[in-house]
Amino acid sequence: MATRVFATSGTEPSLREIAREAGVGIATLYRHFPTREALVAAVYADQVARLTEGASELLTALPPTQALRRWMDLFGEWIATKDGMLSTLLAMIESQELPHAQTHTDLIAAIDDLLRAGHTTGELRTDVTADDLAAHLIGIYTVAPLPEHATRADRLLSVLMHGLRPTAQDQ
Repeated sequence: MATRVFATSGTEPSLREIAREAGVGIATLYRHFPTREALVAAVYADQVARLTEGASELLTALPPTQALRRWMDLFGEWIATKDGMLSTLLAMIESQELPHAQTHTDLIAAIDDLLRAGHTTGELRTDVTADDLAAHLIGIYTVAPLPEHATRADRLLSVLMHGLRPTAQDQ
């Protein structure tokens, strides 16, 4: 529930607002998350786990290009969630309360797994790196933030997917 509130609020929501949306009292929320930072860390860790584990799960269920495209949507949702807790996240990264470097490493590894699967089947170009793709995704979701620009983000992601497919020159 907190993830949804962070993703849709536009600004950092109050803990009281999060408790109300979750259908619990503020005391219950504080029992589980004694500080805003504790709640943000839990939401952040959950979202990173969804992305990293999600890559493997998608690859077992879908062909590589479909798995990658669906994972891009998950990445956008993660970016949108971060918007509602950005100032707290930045403070936590600055104070080294969040393992930001490890998150980057884990996300790049997930993207790399998706790309490698597409390389193996010949569905994706081999000259695009995980760092390249991460930069593209950050750019797309910066100019077309969710949820208000979902249509534009979807169109830009389709263009990106088209560009990731190998051409006759690449083979």
